[in-house]
Amino acid sequence: MQILTQTFTPYTLPLNEGGLRRGTLSKTPTFSINPLKKSWSRGVAFLVDWGGSFCHWAKNDKRVVFSAIDEGSLAPGVQRKRKVVEHICLFKAKEDLSEEQEKDMLDYLYTTQYHMRGIVALSLGRISEPNPEQFTHAIFMRFQTKEDLAKFYENPFYLGVLKEHVMPYCHGFIYLDYESEVEDDILPIFRKGEEFNYGVELMLLIAFSRSSLVGPADDAMTSLANLTVEFPSLIVQATKGQNLNITNMEYTHGVVIRFRSSEAFKIFMNSSEYSTMWKSKFQPFIQKVLSLHFSVDPVGTDLM
Repeated sequence: MQILTQTFTPYTLPLNEGGLRRGTLSKTPTFSINPLKKSWSRGVAFLVDWGGSFCHWAKNDKRVVFSAIDEGSLAPGVQRKRKVVEHICLFKAKEDLSEEQEKDMLDYLYTTQYHMRGIVALSLGRISEPNPEQFTHAIFMRFQTKEDLAKFYENPFYLGVLKEHVMPYCHGFIYLDYESEVEDDILPIFRKGEEFNYGVELMLLIAFSRSSLVGPADDAMTSLANLTVEFPSLIVQATKGQNLNITNMEYTHGVVIRFRSSEAFKIFMNSSEYSTMWKSKFQPFIQKVLSLHFSVDPVGTDLM
């Protein structure tokens, strides 16, 4: 069963003379989002940046960039980066979970992004293959700051969703959080646009030995990051970092990689480059690793 993700919630503006809807920049935007309408117009979205401004992006428009760094201050060829905080949650569904119960649970988890500030991207789904820890479902969230993540854990709405729509069906939860960097462009930050509509989400939870946390672990994670950059035809985005969640330190590091397709995922994971890098940089220093993935598909194609 494939779980649908990637929702754009459109905000309707008056038509201009060319028959197109155009967005504007505003320091005090006044629009609302209906969390119950989980659909998007074909290639259209409104995205909110760090400072509260918003922009419209259409399929044939050029990208609009919001950056914390003055572009003129960068050396030629240097890519601007933005810090983000990634959240991974894995859980085990009960064996008698019905499709209706699963849909209800995942729908409520998905709509948390519309009820709380700070969540800028979210994907979730049923894990595609069995794993040693027997986790069945995974959810990925991206936050603007560590403070937003801390508020998320204490948010009454989120706690209510867990109590009423997740706990009755699941057990064996595990959380991992880490800080990373992404391209300082509004689409990769919010994981929106055609590149993020389909594909495979890979999550790696890695436990390095304590003695290797300073040097070898950093070297291994950097090597993996460098390798993902070499395969732009297979990989849309990859982030990695050291676990910040002091309440759950079973794994020391986390990685999330979005592949363009299931074929791209298989090509990369079976490549000699990945195998060689893993054997030389990771295997000598890790205690255990958990590798999970799930399919990603867009929700809807019509404007509501």
